[in-house]
Parts: sequence; C-alpha cells; structure tokens
Amino acid sequence: MVEAKVTFVDGLQFVGEAASGHAIVMDGDIDSGGKDTGLRPMEVLLIGLGGCSGMDVVSILKKKKQDIRGLTINVKGEKADSYPKRFTHIDIEFVVAGRNLSEEAVKRAVDLSMEKYCSVKATLEGSAKVDFSYRIIQE
Repeated sequence: MVEAKVTFVDGLQFVGEAASGHAIVMDGDIDSGGKDTGLRPMEVLLIGLGGCSGMDVVSILKKKKQDIRGLTINVKGEKADSYPKRFTHIDIEFVVAGRNLSEEAVKRAVDLSMEKYCSVKATLEGSAKVDFSYRIIQE
C-alpha cells in the first residue's frame, strides 16, 4: 500500500508528504486565491507520470547495456473545458541522450514502460488518451 498525507497550510497552500518522508508544496495561482508558492496538483500528476515512466526507461536501457547519458521527459496535458477539468489527452516525449544508443532498444524501453510497467500511466487508462514518442540524441 502507498500512503500519503496532505496538510492544509494557508490560503490554497498544502504540503503533501509521502510515507517515504519526502514532501512537496502545492498551491494555487494568485488569480484563484493562492500565493503561487508551489506546484499545482495537475502538474504533480504530469510530473508523476514522467517520473514513473522515466524510471522504467532508464532501468530497461541500463539492463540492455545502453550507454545512456541523459533522459528528459516532456509531458503535456490537455484539460477539459468544464469541471472537473480532467486531462483528456496527454502527450509524452522521451528525449534519450547517450553514446551508440540502439534505436531498437530505446523504442522497446519506451514501449514496455508505456504498455506494461508504468503504474501511473496504467492508472490513467480510460480517463485520458496518452500518446508517446521518443527522440534519440547521439553524443
């Protein structure tokens, strides 16, 4: 079981703390009554998706003995116009940098993460359409 606690601070600011002991600050923008001191909850969701899939991709590429030197995951979400303004479409782009990277290995790592291993993506299934792509930067 994964556990977390979210505590109200002031205005629209909250601190989220996980059982691991790590914490983040969330807040609303000034126009909505917040003080803009932290991430928005929907941003946290996108970051979680990028982090989850990124960990998968790095782990798989290392197992495949790929010389990965960097990975950036660009995540963009489109929200519905009406409440609850959920994500309807999410685009993920994996930008993998390294030496002598095999395109086949990168494609397989991304596919495995998105189709089998990433629990955040699996949680979003049926709620938002998730498209993904990758680019390789040979160093």
